[in-house]
Amino acid sequence: MATTTTTSINAGGEDRVLATAQQIVKSLNTPKEVREDMLLIFSSFDNRLSNIGDLVNGDSSGSNRLESAEKIIHRWDSNSNWEESPEEVAEYLDAVDEILQLVDDLSIRNDSEIMDRADSAIQLAMSHLEDEFRHILIRNTIPLDADRLYGSIRRVSLSFAVNDGEIEDEFESFGEVGDGSVRFHERGGSLGDGLSVDLINADAVVELREIAERMIRSGYEKECVQAYSNIRRDALDECLVILGVEKLSIEEVQRIEWSSLDEKMKKWIQAIKIAVRVLLSGEKRHCDSIFGDSDSIREVCFNETVKGCVTQLLIFAEAVAIGKRSSEKLFRILDMYDALCDVLPDLQGMVSDEFICSEVIGVLNALGGAAKGTFAEFENAVQSEASKKPMQGGEIHPLTRYVMNYVKLLVDYSQTLNRLLENDEIEASGLQSVGDNWDDMSPIARRLLLLLTALESNIEEKARLYDDVAMQYIFLMNNILYVVQKVKDSELRNLLGDNWVRKRRGQVRQYATSYLRASWSRALSCLKDEGIGGGSSNASKVALKERFKSFNLCFEDIYRIQTAWKVPDPQLREELRISISEKVIPAYRSFMGRFRSQLESGRHAGKYIKYTPEDLEGYLLDLFEGSPGVLHHLRRKST
Repeated sequence: MATTTTTSINAGGEDRVLATAQQIVKSLNTPKEVREDMLLIFSSFDNRLSNIGDLVNGDSSGSNRLESAEKIIHRWDSNSNWEESPEEVAEYLDAVDEILQLVDDLSIRNDSEIMDRADSAIQLAMSHLEDEFRHILIRNTIPLDADRLYGSIRRVSLSFAVNDGEIEDEFESFGEVGDGSVRFHERGGSLGDGLSVDLINADAVVELREIAERMIRSGYEKECVQAYSNIRRDALDECLVILGVEKLSIEEVQRIEWSSLDEKMKKWIQAIKIAVRVLLSGEKRHCDSIFGDSDSIREVCFNETVKGCVTQLLIFAEAVAIGKRSSEKLFRILDMYDALCDVLPDLQGMVSDEFICSEVIGVLNALGGAAKGTFAEFENAVQSEASKKPMQGGEIHPLTRYVMNYVKLLVDYSQTLNRLLENDEIEASGLQSVGDNWDDMSPIARRLLLLLTALESNIEEKARLYDDVAMQYIFLMNNILYVVQKVKDSELRNLLGDNWVRKRRGQVRQYATSYLRASWSRALSCLKDEGIGGGSSNASKVALKERFKSFNLCFEDIYRIQTAWKVPDPQLREELRISISEKVIPAYRSFMGRFRSQLESGRHAGKYIKYTPEDLEGYLLDLFEGSPGVLHHLRRKST
């Protein structure tokens, strides 16, 4: 403990008034009655002058008062029980007050012996009080009830489908779950309004304030603040452990595997909200209560107390921000950015340390930069994803599912992303030429439009992996329709506009027309009159047989192949079947109606006219189911 001085205690105008009063009284050569009247007048100015009569009359009661207080100070030892001896505690504090008052009074006299005794008594008392201050803090610290806090957190969960491992590594880890279909992304959540906890017993706060007042008055504010901040720092560290936030270095964070890191990021998001809104606000209340008489002391004490807790949270966030970028991290980084941005005003309102506040803003900016950089890398990955394995049956490609569910989730961060992307220069890449309202779009809408354009280009490239042209169009229909539906049924539609949706629906119709032409033209050419040697009455039976035989082969080949193709959307599947029926069934019925009689008059007519129009219409219902089929007629023949 440092030896106390009276400089700070006795500095100021009151001491000058006291000294002046003493000189005036000494210099007066007046009767005793007059002197007493004058002293009474002086005493009314300040209660500290109330004992001026003792000074003038040479009263030695100050020494007696000091001796009585000294006895009480020395009687208190480490075995004394503060909590069980309230009367003794009150007596001890009164003794401290008495000595402090005597120090104030005796400062106007040059009695070094008494002053030394008073200083020694104060020094001993402060040592006792500092120890008791620590013990009270430790004994009355209330453990954090994490279950109560977590129960007050309102969570938002968003879902998206995941890939099935058929695309490049960049997309493989994001969102994988046991069944390989859908996962939920939990967006941290928000704390209930007005949530607060006391981590120090309320009764103890009163006792701590009593001790703090006397230590500060004695010039021991540094020791008091240090005792408080050391103990409360440890308590806050324990709270972070309870909240699942480990004390890790930047290097340690960057070595963590993604699955574990994801969990730690989720815990951090909850912890930063609880730390600022509950823990730090609680510490602020306690500091204000215990050190309320001095603005500067309570600010210093609060800043010192919470600095370690805030720094530990910032180190983890900084490590995430400068770590390796990958698409699966984007949403969690955005959650961290939003959480820190959300609590920043509260933090700045409590913490006056400029260095801490600047560090928080620096980490916030780093998280924002990491989010932007991760988004840009995702865009590049979509453009450059070059898996060469065609999807069986022309199904929806994992890249399409992945990107669209990823983009749908991004829309929930539109406000944040618009703020982050606001000043970025984005090239339109010719999009104005196709009528998109580029200038009216928000920053995130522009980036998503570019991203979906890149996805469409990649889908077109992957369609070329199929040798069968008809299957290329099935693949394009499936994937573009999936994109359209994801846009139409979400907030993406508001960002991209109805015109974008209409254009892509038109694309799907064009692909359907191209499919019909590529798939059924050869079969329909078998049902034309040209090249059969005459009209319906004198057509060549050989040519007719060849035509029916060719049609049967074409139809059966299409049936065998295209029942294995997959059109997941039931409406598109039905529309395709109707379009095929409208083209094929009338042409077949007409051709058979004109020439059937000529073949039926000969032998083995059933060998060539295998199917009725109704048979064909029934078989068309098996197309695009994803399971290779065998014509019922052929199965009957084999049995």
